[in-house]
Amino acid sequence: MDKERIEKAVREILFAVGENPDREGLVDTPKRIAKMYEEIFSGLNENPADHLEIYFQQEKYEELVLIKDIPFYSVCEHHLVPFFGKAHVGYLPKNGKLTGLSKLARVVETVAKRPQLQERLTATVADTIQRKLEPYGVIVVVEAEHMCMTMRGVKKPGSKTITSAVRGVFESDAKARSEVMSFINFGK
Repeated sequence: MDKERIEKAVREILFAVGENPDREGLVDTPKRIAKMYEEIFSGLNENPADHLEIYFQQEKYEELVLIKDIPFYSVCEHHLVPFFGKAHVGYLPKNGKLTGLSKLARVVETVAKRPQLQERLTATVADTIQRKLEPYGVIVVVEAEHMCMTMRGVKKPGSKTITSAVRGVFESDAKARSEVMSFINFGK
């Protein structure tokens, strides 16, 4: 990450909007923005599949594993403003190939920490798990609020965008897919 270049660009943006980047409240803003970008875009330098290296292959478990309500924060690549929400990630392990529960959350976090589209985030999480764990199936549902719709443009705070990606058995088995969706919606 080229933080010095980011700092220069932020100074230029401040000038361009009519601000004085040398005034007291803004003097360190370019540095803060550069440091923030390093953090919120750290997923650009990571492979989400690396988080799925640990398997528990001795287990005979081949039923649904679902983690609901994984919080995430990302940045819309169209306007460079945040979108945030929850991801629900489920898979049907095959041949006892399990991963640690936190590993699924780390995949979501890594993919979210990139300039992103919600649709791509959803598909990338599902594809990563499907490729790495080779389960019978994967289902990922993401619900998010986009600041590009709430603080600008149409200005509709509270509206949610829901995307899903299904792989493997969930693509062809409507009953299995429906069961997972009922678990995701349970308690809402």
